[in-house]
Amino acid sequence: MNASRKGWPERTIYDLFLLNIALQLFDGVATYQGLRCGFQEANPLLRSTFALLGIETTLILFKAQACGVLFLLHRYRHRHSVQLALAIVAVVHLLFSFLPWTAKLLSLVV
Repeated sequence: MNASRKGWPERTIYDLFLLNIALQLFDGVATYQGLRCGFQEANPLLRSTFALLGIETTLILFKAQACGVLFLLHRYRHRHSVQLALAIVAVVHLLFSFLPWTAKLLSLVV
C-alpha cells in the first residue's frame, strides 16, 4: 500500500525518521553530559549497564541499537503501523528524554 494514499506522504515519514535519529543522538549526548554534571540516569536498564560496561560504551551500544531499529523501521515505511510507530516513538522520546534533559541541563545555566 502506498504511504501517500493513507495520508502519510513519503517526505513526512522521512522527516519523522530523521527526527527520531536526531532525538537518539541528543539523548546520548545529553545523557553523557548530564552524568558528567552529576545528574542521575532515570532508566534502570542503562544505570545497571553503566556499571558493567562503562558510560561511554553503554551509550554507544544502546544508541547504535536504537538507530539500527529506526533504520529497520524506515525500511518498512510503507506499512501504516510503522508510520504510526515512528510518530509515537518521537513523541515518547520528546516527553521522556528531550524535555527532562533539556530542563536539567538548562538548570545549570540559570
